[in-house]
Amino acid sequence: MTAKPAPTPPASAYFIEERRDPSETHTLAVLVDNEPGVLARVIGLFSGRGYNIESLTVSETEHAKHLSRITIVTTGTPPVLEQIRNQLDRLVPVHRVTDLTMVARGRGQEKPLERELALIKVRGSGEHRIEALRLATAFKAEVVDATTEHFVFQLTGPSSEIEQFVAILQPLGLVEVCRTGVAAMNRGPDPM
Repeated sequence: MTAKPAPTPPASAYFIEERRDPSETHTLAVLVDNEPGVLARVIGLFSGRGYNIESLTVSETEHAKHLSRITIVTTGTPPVLEQIRNQLDRLVPVHRVTDLTMVARGRGQEKPLERELALIKVRGSGEHRIEALRLATAFKAEVVDATTEHFVFQLTGPSSEIEQFVAILQPLGLVEVCRTGVAAMNRGPDPM
């Protein structure tokens, strides 16, 4: 008895090239109506499609017009980021979606202005306590609470700077970190 040859998979008449687009991190500013459920709809768009949100901040920006600004930092390939922008733009309570990263690139700028606030609690005594204070001075972190057993530092700056400060404090008695998420704005006189 002879063995049957393995079936060949169906072939396409079109040449399909495998794409390997690199992931990019983008900051999106979304102007929305300030009403109940809007944030849930925006978050639902991300979770329903498996997109990740790395940072999220929301605040009312125009009280008289009842408008809020949502700042989202997300990562994806260029086609995925385009899809996110288009889907956000189609949500009913959304007035405007601006990819701050793309706008900055279009103007020949490296990145939009991005800042984050962090509160960092460190427990320690002796040399560790002195070293934590020295590092806080180097990073321009402000002591906002202190006892003989701990410090709470406040640091405002780019996310990368906060991550570096937190990593350096880890072996010195880091207890807790609370971060606000990224607030971002494009450079120059134009609005978002």
